[in-house]
Amino acid sequence: MSMGLEYETLNENVKKVQYAVRGELYLRASELQKEGKKIIFTNVGNPHALGQKPLTFPRQVVALCQAPFLLDDPNVELLFPADAIARAKHYLSLTSGGLGAYSDSRGLPGIRKEIAEFIGRRDGYPSDPELIFLTDGASKGVMQILNATIRGESDGILVPVPQYPLYSATISLCGGSLVPYYLEETANWGLDVNQLRQSVSKARSNGITIRAMVIINPGNPTGQCLSEANIREILHFCYQEKLVLLGDEVYQQNIYQDARPFLSARKTLLDMGPPMSQAVQLVSFHTVSKGYWGECGQRGGYFEMTNIPPKVVDEIYKVASISLSPNVPGQIFLGLMVNPPKPGDISYLKFERESKAILDSLRRRAHIMTDGFNSCRNVVCNFTEGAMYSFPQIRLPPKAIEAAKRVGKVPDVFYCLKLLEATGISTVPGSGFGQKEGVFHLRTTILPAEEDMPAIMESFKKFNDEFMEQYEDHRGYSRM
Repeated sequence: MSMGLEYETLNENVKKVQYAVRGELYLRASELQKEGKKIIFTNVGNPHALGQKPLTFPRQVVALCQAPFLLDDPNVELLFPADAIARAKHYLSLTSGGLGAYSDSRGLPGIRKEIAEFIGRRDGYPSDPELIFLTDGASKGVMQILNATIRGESDGILVPVPQYPLYSATISLCGGSLVPYYLEETANWGLDVNQLRQSVSKARSNGITIRAMVIINPGNPTGQCLSEANIREILHFCYQEKLVLLGDEVYQQNIYQDARPFLSARKTLLDMGPPMSQAVQLVSFHTVSKGYWGECGQRGGYFEMTNIPPKVVDEIYKVASISLSPNVPGQIFLGLMVNPPKPGDISYLKFERESKAILDSLRRRAHIMTDGFNSCRNVVCNFTEGAMYSFPQIRLPPKAIEAAKRVGKVPDVFYCLKLLEATGISTVPGSGFGQKEGVFHLRTTILPAEEDMPAIMESFKKFNDEFMEQYEDHRGYSRM
């Protein structure tokens, strides 16, 4: 009999987990890097790893919090601006012993209050700090809520496809069922409520109870921004079907066009008024990892609950308490994100200049990448309206699909591996996010340095066009 931690005795839910962002392509890229090949890791939204500089002010504040003895140095004001010193003292005063002490399991009350004030300013409606939980990145919050929601394999979660694999992986780990609803690529990855209804009806006919619906806005991997009309439709649907809406809004600062600004699900819900505004259960997620902050390694995130019953909030608090405390530096980064320097502060102009430079560059990179993909043979790509990704469709010729099958690879994995070997560009195949049958994509971040972007797109175009030349049947296979 097998004992201990053997593969055969592992939790079956662990074995079911797939996570393409750090999957086969990433592992092969890591091998090639060890062999000395230059790799451009565009597989994950990790801004600082691709050269984005940290914002100065938050790093100054957290440095002083990490090394509070610097505050007692008579020369501290020669090294740090007065507003950073004042803010460090403020955050240290909120802790029970500095950054090395546990906080409340929901996070420091003073920082939750700052987040509630930020949400109130953003949405025009007050927010309750008691309904805000700080977490080690938004991912941990998503995992906590899905864990509380899923009771077994007959519980289904509606997830947009293509989807960020955090959702499929966590649903597998919790032993639930992912119920896909497909976004429409030809409508700029828009959502059709009729498609949602079909997904629900099909799942119910298979004995699945739909418990919650996920939206990712702006989209990952698809980069679209939901319109107010679309969000209203979604909220109305959740009201009718009595579903919890999980609003993944971590890219709310990453907007690259003016026609469709970010609109929170919470604001839209509260604008709709009773009975909807008092009935639809909503959990919204945000993080310091994205936006112009890009502080992925700091693991600061939060979720806010709307219309969740007090007894449920108490149970979620109890489970959060098992981990004792979210990391305290990440909490301070959250405080700084929602309460940055204001006009008149010493650090304001520098902070604004740095933030604007990052966002303006990301906007330009979104255009460079979209235009680059659309100039390639058999590649079509919607514009990245928001978030950090481009998700081009690669129209693979039948001969390429056959070649992939011969070596036992999914066609877009085959393409992405060939791309990696030829160019060093590490992407994620669309099959890792889900896509319609017979349609193939890849996901890449728009994060490589702006000055490197033209050369990267030129390298991609050269590879792609040679690939298509090799595999295309010239007897009539066309771009369309």
